[in-house]
Amino acid sequence: MPEMMTAAVLRGKEDLRVERVAVPEAEPGELVLRVEAALTCGTDLKVYRRGYHAKMVTLDKLFGHEVAGVVAQVGEGVTQFAVGDRVVPLNSAPCDVCLFCRHGQQNLCDDLLFNNGAYAEYIRIPERIVAKNTLRVPDDLPMEHAALTEPLACVMRGLEESNVQLGDTMIVLGAGPIGLLFIHAASLAGVHVIAVVKRSDQVRTAARFGAEQVLRIADVGNPVAAARALTPDRRGADIVIEAVATSQAWQWATQMARKGGLVNLFAGPPAGTKVEFDTNLLHYSDLTLKASFHHTPATVRRAFELLCSGKFRSEDFVTSTATIDELPEVFAKMMVRPAEGIAPDIKTAVFPHGREVRP
Repeated sequence: MPEMMTAAVLRGKEDLRVERVAVPEAEPGELVLRVEAALTCGTDLKVYRRGYHAKMVTLDKLFGHEVAGVVAQVGEGVTQFAVGDRVVPLNSAPCDVCLFCRHGQQNLCDDLLFNNGAYAEYIRIPERIVAKNTLRVPDDLPMEHAALTEPLACVMRGLEESNVQLGDTMIVLGAGPIGLLFIHAASLAGVHVIAVVKRSDQVRTAARFGAEQVLRIADVGNPVAAARALTPDRRGADIVIEAVATSQAWQWATQMARKGGLVNLFAGPPAGTKVEFDTNLLHYSDLTLKASFHHTPATVRRAFELLCSGKFRSEDFVTSTATIDELPEVFAKMMVRPAEGIAPDIKTAVFPHGREVRP
């Protein structure tokens, strides 16, 4: 391996720089991967906008967390992987000994170990992630598709925590990358999905990923009444997924659920955001409010199985490509919504060793 590599380093708010840094070395139990593909993510965009993430990454750190690569170096004691293996490492791993881990809530682990640095030619994988959350990628799965494992694992946990059943009616508020992952994964599970979107281009995209009905907010006077009208007997949805991260969307979500329904407040608004709920509605409708955060090793594996199954339309989620040198421009572009009717990229695949071209 070379001594130096090209990597993206977060230096401040909206200050992402491409620099030359030292190639990492594998310590005992660790791996160093040659990054084959990394994907852009809404969480990375929030970190870019704010300049930090309290749990994941701070200033002057390597950036990016959705990644797949080839093992370039194996640390002492690693026996399950060898140089040349194609793998997808997750961005975290739990301790499996704290109270939360013992209660099956590994996503809330007191010592949840995060790892970043996907936007680089090489990435070091800590021992705990190697042991608990690194999977071997089959030869027929493109690396940029394997890198979808992390966001899809979060969505799979959201679906499982919502107790999704075959034949349920689900409303998904939002058609960004996470909303579309929910729409597609739920539709593949036999759920009747209604998408509530903001932009005209999202109407087409949501339908392509499996939404049976799509409601554009600007086309109706009362989005709540219009969404409920699309559900059986206008009762509201069995499950409502909020994937917008606004207080208004949180309120709408509770109003779109049927009596006895479940609302998953999946997308997190900025810290300090306050929301008012109709307590009469919550109480007498016997609603369950649920929030889902991150993933667990179990949902990671279920997401990966779905990606490997051939059923998941991974190719439709990766809508553009870039090199590391182009990353500052990519993130600056992500900050600005295109004109109405022009679909933004869902995910950009970053190829650190040169843009990949597929037939």
